[in-house]
Amino acid sequence: MNILGKRYLFFAISLAIIIPGMILTAMGLPLAIDFTGGSLLEIRFASGNIPPAAEVVALFNEMGVKDATVQPTSQDTLLARFSFMEDIDDATRAQITSGAVFAQRFNDEVTVLRFDSVGASVGKEVAGRAAIAVGIAAAIVIIFIAYSFRGLSHAFRYGVCAIIAMIHDVAIVVSLGAIGGRLFGWQIDALFLTALLTVIGFSVQDKIVVFDRIRENSNLYRKLNFETLVNHSIIQSLQRSINTQLMTVEFMLLALALFGGVTLREFAIILLVGLFSGTYSSIFIAASILVVWENQEWKKWFRRGGATPAPA
Repeated sequence: MNILGKRYLFFAISLAIIIPGMILTAMGLPLAIDFTGGSLLEIRFASGNIPPAAEVVALFNEMGVKDATVQPTSQDTLLARFSFMEDIDDATRAQITSGAVFAQRFNDEVTVLRFDSVGASVGKEVAGRAAIAVGIAAAIVIIFIAYSFRGLSHAFRYGVCAIIAMIHDVAIVVSLGAIGGRLFGWQIDALFLTALLTVIGFSVQDKIVVFDRIRENSNLYRKLNFETLVNHSIIQSLQRSINTQLMTVEFMLLALALFGGVTLREFAIILLVGLFSGTYSSIFIAASILVVWENQEWKKWFRRGGATPAPA
């Protein structure tokens, strides 16, 4: 089975998913108050009759909240987002957060399902620390793999390829978040960040397993050309990677996404897709990039006829 012979097909599949997602990301990610700062209020009316969003916004304006955005949800609740209420007196804030002002205005019993409020400085700190954590993790992975593979020629390439494939998985997850935000009203919050960091951990682990198999085979099959050796290593790792992810993680996450409730559904779907992407990139992307680098195939990309076909 010549997996690496179809490496440019795998690259194309990934780009077909990532590019639209990155376009949506560039247009603006749906950031939650965890990153932007502000307040979020979700309420349910006992009668089930949700008032028009314009009337609720007008009520917020009367209470001194001038930037509120209001939208109904698929769970028959009303979700309101507005700035951090630092300039509103305690009595008015209590009326809003308890739902009393809505019950009085719309003559209905109101239940406050959740209220979250985060200052803008806290949101910026969370985003900054998340970026630092990802950067440090990437640097440690390169150093660790380069040291562990020091017996091979160009050991640092393994670390760089692992990071490129990890970036691929991050791009898939962020693209999913952007698409979900447009289609289903998802938001990039602290739980999304937790899922992303989990995906990064699993992704790096999978790539190290595949690369370690390549390292072992490099000592056993010294006369094989590099591409054949890598392809043989992938096939040996294939069953382990698929079984580990599919049987122990993916089925559990699928059940959680289907039956775990609304609050966990977005988290479960992101993990489900992200971990699948991590397994996919370990098998089809990371090793393929390593072979492209070893063969210096970019020198052939702009020649007539493209890259030389891989041996059967």
